[in-house]
Amino acid sequence: MIEDDARCYLAVQSRDPRFDGWFFTAVTSTGIYCRPSCPARTPLRGNVRFYPSSAAAQLGGFRACRRCRPDATPGSPEWDIRADVVGRAMRLIADGVVDRAGVPGLAAQLGYSVRQLERLLVAEAGAGPIAIARAQRSQTARVLIETTDLPMSEVAFAAGFASIRQFNDTVRTVFGTSPTGLRSRVRKGAPLPRDASTALVLRLPFRQPFCPDNLFGHLAATAVPGVEEVRSGAYRRTLRLSHGPAFVELAPAPDHVACRITLSDLRDLTEAIARCRSLLDLDADPVAVDGQLGSDPVLGPVIAGAPGRRVPRCVDGNELAIRSVLGQQVSTAAARTHAARIVARYGERVSDPGGGLTHLFPVPEALGGLRGSFPAGRQRTLSALVAALGDGRIDLGPGCDRGRALAALAALPGVGPWTTSTIAMRALGDPDAFVATDLGVRRAAGALGLPTGAAALIDRGEAWRPWRAYAVQYLWAISDHPINHWPPARPTPHPRPNEGAV
Repeated sequence: MIEDDARCYLAVQSRDPRFDGWFFTAVTSTGIYCRPSCPARTPLRGNVRFYPSSAAAQLGGFRACRRCRPDATPGSPEWDIRADVVGRAMRLIADGVVDRAGVPGLAAQLGYSVRQLERLLVAEAGAGPIAIARAQRSQTARVLIETTDLPMSEVAFAAGFASIRQFNDTVRTVFGTSPTGLRSRVRKGAPLPRDASTALVLRLPFRQPFCPDNLFGHLAATAVPGVEEVRSGAYRRTLRLSHGPAFVELAPAPDHVACRITLSDLRDLTEAIARCRSLLDLDADPVAVDGQLGSDPVLGPVIAGAPGRRVPRCVDGNELAIRSVLGQQVSTAAARTHAARIVARYGERVSDPGGGLTHLFPVPEALGGLRGSFPAGRQRTLSALVAALGDGRIDLGPGCDRGRALAALAALPGVGPWTTSTIAMRALGDPDAFVATDLGVRRAAGALGLPTGAAALIDRGEAWRPWRAYAVQYLWAISDHPINHWPPARPTPHPRPNEGAV
């Protein structure tokens, strides 16, 4: 994108918000970098530079615009989509790996040397892992400065800075003011109470258009009691984070997703935000997706009726894989029941300050002796999956190798195309994953006059590449299943054959 200067400048002239996060505009005459949609007067073409990331702009000596706040844009869809090492590295950095394990830990997870990784990231993102993590820390620091009454020393270490001096220098460099100046200028409302846990109220941005119906409807219809719930018009769930459990509450709004996070440890804020954004697919580019799928004469009218559908993903790949196996060949309600029993027996208990959440979903290591009222084949599949996840033979984390993970999954007994495609779509974030064998997809295809056989449907879906996971959402949308309705019309979904709702 940034190699096409004319296209970038045209986006800046039109203040096109679709390109926010794709690239950043730096103005040499002011020393400020902005998002493309910044409402300020369009700079002269000769005074503009384009960068692929905020970290690259900061390395170029530019500070963030106080008006358009470029650090608060949706992330680049490129890093969310790409399956190569750069995409994997960017997802791991977003998940806070550099703050927890340093650059050597990041490189080790990817199987590269630190020098190789540095070279790849500089070539693609315009900055190395340290600079990218530094830009992310500055965003986390700004959130804490603006939304809490914490002392600046606690903000600094919670955001991942090694020292108060580093924190002060970074905030001044990125935002052009001191931390206290930033707080005094943007402070709104009453301070949050200080207690053992810290509740933060955030706005998660996304690109328009945005259709929350299937996204939140799916999460509500498949919510596992104890781990997830719908309360007061919001979807709530527990999170297992690096430094302790957390509770998150998410509700769609016209121009953002309202997010309330209650953390055990503030150091987990970056990780929690990354998990929420991934769950809701908020870094997607709906214009690119709908533009291609909408050109299909069959899907076009469906998309025109409710554009901007996202893929409901997950907060933990291991959890989603286990739930996918539980959902094989059973109704949505039955899958929820099986999962709820496992959670009650094997999950870690937590105390929810705001509702009825009672457990964290169990980690694979806790399920070594898993037994349930499953058919013998399903029991073998679950046991094999839990063992492979527990000993690391299968990695479904944000930086995993998608091809290797899917090949390992397919080798397990009882894991077929529906399960691997579901995991690829919802746990691994593959935008082209296609559950062609799903009953709901085949019914929708038939209703639209498309072929219903898996092989024929796969051939027909070639025109939808590389967005077949989004085509699935539009196919599901023509049914009356509760996964398509938000707020939910009933407290629990009615039993019916599994339609990929995990």
